[in-house]
Amino acid sequence: MEEISWQDFEKVELRVGTILTVEDFPEARKPAYRLTIDFGPAIGVRKSSAQITKHYTKEALLGKQIIGVVNFPKKQIATFMSECLVTGFADENGDIVLSTVAAKVPNGAKLI
Repeated sequence: MEEISWQDFEKVELRVGTILTVEDFPEARKPAYRLTIDFGPAIGVRKSSAQITKHYTKEALLGKQIIGVVNFPKKQIATFMSECLVTGFADENGDIVLSTVAAKVPNGAKLI
């Protein structure tokens, strides 16, 4: 495992956002959803593609607060431009479980 400096960690903008919309993403190579996420007034609303269909229904994701990286460059995924990275951990089958917060916090709050 490569060590990083504290300054390296501080460059990563891990922020809390609330999922506003969830749509199927049939053009993706692997099953995925297109998400619209509110990261608060300073960052705004961002879009992301997430391969989280094994553990989450569209209905269960609405209103859920997640942790995302908001300072990566935009990335083209099939026909969609992803504007942030939704974070999570792979389970024993490689399916993603979202990183979330234990209690509601303001959208845009930074992981410290």
